[in-house]
Amino acid sequence: MTKNDTAVFDAMRPDPNGRRQWAGRLGTREAIKRDGLELDPGSIVHCPHEWINAAGYVDLELVRKYPLMFAV
Repeated sequence: MTKNDTAVFDAMRPDPNGRRQWAGRLGTREAIKRDGLELDPGSIVHCPHEWINAAGYVDLELVRKYPLMFAV
């Protein structure tokens, strides 16, 4: 059985108006920081570590295929 053992966050980027917009990715804290993005701490969810790609981001196709495997 796969466990939801990896914390991931929405990756955010600042827009010209000083607000933040979703960058279209969910990722680990390390990947988001490495790529110069900001994480939304209130967006934390957990997913199986097998869903994390080599870049540290969630494979959104797996989320679409198995949406109930995300845990808040």
